[in-house]
Amino acid sequence: MPHADLAITDGSGARRQALLTCAEMAAADRFAMAAGTSGERLMEAAGAAVARETARAFPEGPIVVLCGPGNNGGDGFVAARLLATSGRSVRVALLGDAARLTGDAALNAGRWTGPVEPVSVAALDDAAVVIDGLFGAGLTRPLEGLARAVVESIDARRIPCVAIDMPSGVSGDTGAILGAAPRCTMTVTFFRPKPGHFLLPGLDKVGRLVVADIGIPEAALDAVAPRQFLNDPALWLAKFPWPRIDSHKYARGHLLVYGGRLSTGAARLGARAALRIGAGLVTVACHRSVMPIYAADTAAVMTRVADDPDGFAALLEDPRRNVVLIGPGAGVHDDTQLAVLSALGHGRCAVLDADALTAFADDPALLFASINSPVVMTPHDGEFARLFAVAGDKMTRARIAATRSGASMLLKGADTVIAAPRGAVAINANAPPELATAGAGDVLAGLIGGLLAQGMSPFDAACAAAWLHGECAAAIGPGLIADDLPEMLPSVLRRLKAEAPAT
Repeated sequence: MPHADLAITDGSGARRQALLTCAEMAAADRFAMAAGTSGERLMEAAGAAVARETARAFPEGPIVVLCGPGNNGGDGFVAARLLATSGRSVRVALLGDAARLTGDAALNAGRWTGPVEPVSVAALDDAAVVIDGLFGAGLTRPLEGLARAVVESIDARRIPCVAIDMPSGVSGDTGAILGAAPRCTMTVTFFRPKPGHFLLPGLDKVGRLVVADIGIPEAALDAVAPRQFLNDPALWLAKFPWPRIDSHKYARGHLLVYGGRLSTGAARLGARAALRIGAGLVTVACHRSVMPIYAADTAAVMTRVADDPDGFAALLEDPRRNVVLIGPGAGVHDDTQLAVLSALGHGRCAVLDADALTAFADDPALLFASINSPVVMTPHDGEFARLFAVAGDKMTRARIAATRSGASMLLKGADTVIAAPRGAVAINANAPPELATAGAGDVLAGLIGGLLAQGMSPFDAACAAAWLHGECAAAIGPGLIADDLPEMLPSVLRRLKAEAPAT
């Protein structure tokens, strides 16, 4: 069946949050030049942004600008000229031969009237700050030799570093580290960020990200039509299922949670999170031997006996139980697999997490063939690898898996990637390290299930849940345990609702 997706035409939110691949950014540059903004003006604006942000962040001390052989080096020459004109002490070091520079980079190298020394480790001596203009986001081969030695020396000396566009050595498309890359204090990029600014391990090298307007028209986005975005309420807030004055509990959906016999805490966390996010009803289906544990946990969560797969299937006969969450604490065995197949066979919208995925490790094709309803899968990298023999960067892997399975894919991590079956991707970047704790993923699965129950599309529900999950964790901070996350939701939701468009 069709799945909701996201495109640049979906409104200003998607436009603001668009991420451009290196090829798409190059196309945006060409669009700007075809529309009358010369490459020379774009480079001048880019270098001016780097100079401005560097001066603001580091108002004192000598600056060393490292220029490479391409346009990043040209931006560096512009920044050096403007900083020197403002009275700063600036040295410029060039990687390669100035005579081999071409185009706008050669033009701006000629406008620099100071000395140009060769790039070397010694060029870093006495620098209070380094501007890294060696290589841009489109680097495709590992740093080596002199360039690598200089980059590694920046970190070894702990010199503050400002990257132009992308820290040298970080892939703009994937966030991969190609040999080495400096850990920057700040990165100044242009028009829109790139996926590599938010994907690990590059994310750890970027520092504070500044996105500068250099004169590329917004219409370039329509021509480029990017399909990847930074996850933010701007993408989905207009579709968030706030209760209406005429709402009742059945209108807000009924989530059925498959409760395991051993790790009962996982399903309980998911159920509580679903209630907190607004599901009208939540029922845990479990074996009668553990029903007292589930029944005593949260008064608002209902329980029903499901001693075997047939018992679980019987509960699905009630169409008001419109969404199923299977996986947290379910156990890896045939009953879990049968519960998943039963839910999908009944056409239920489903969140499949943890054990619900691993239960199909020996026959992932059976799972994929059974998906004919809206489904969100929430694997971490280990669970993902058991189902998908897919290589490549995280964004590519999530996209391929979503297309192959027919499910929206939430590939977890500090750089969680959400992919829709038709190709849209969102990168979530607000998760603090405190989320690396037992049960946090169960809460996330429950949030997605609660939003699906209220009618959000799988992709939107996964995006909204991931962002809210991160916001709750950031509000709690050090000392966080998974139980805290649902209890922080009311405060985060109140703030979010104040920002929501009127309906």
